[in-house]
Amino acid sequence: MINNDILRNVRYMLDLPDGKLAAIAALAGLTVPQADIDAYLKKDDEPGYRDCPDKVMAHFLDGLVTQLRGRDETRPPPPVAKRVGNNLVLKKLRVAFELRDDDMHAILDAAGFPLSKSELTALFRKPDHPNYRPCGDQLLRHFLRGLTQRLRP
Repeated sequence: MINNDILRNVRYMLDLPDGKLAAIAALAGLTVPQADIDAYLKKDDEPGYRDCPDKVMAHFLDGLVTQLRGRDETRPPPPVAKRVGNNLVLKKLRVAFELRDDDMHAILDAAGFPLSKSELTALFRKPDHPNYRPCGDQLLRHFLRGLTQRLRP
């Protein structure tokens, strides 16, 4: 899925004002000018649209985890991912919203995309694991829709 779509979905889901997105990315150590955030939030056919780079999305997701769960002062901050894929987005959102397997199943069922337990756990495995399954755009889209329905009924 395109980073811009994920950013727009999370912004709508949490009902965040535009300035808050830059503040969340700053929690992970990246300063993003407001003009860049505005360009990332535009639709792809609007003038001034720019693709959201993986670096910004990775910092935003890490900042979202910090925003919603707090910072663990006993550990050093985890390294920021260089490549952001659908599996990483799913994993970060799961951590940020403190979702368990049954929560994930309920969200996906509500969005009309049921998964078995083994299919769900395969999404969170390491890529070199034999049972790893890449997260498709449709699955992530349905998950975001279901999570939005849960947070904004």
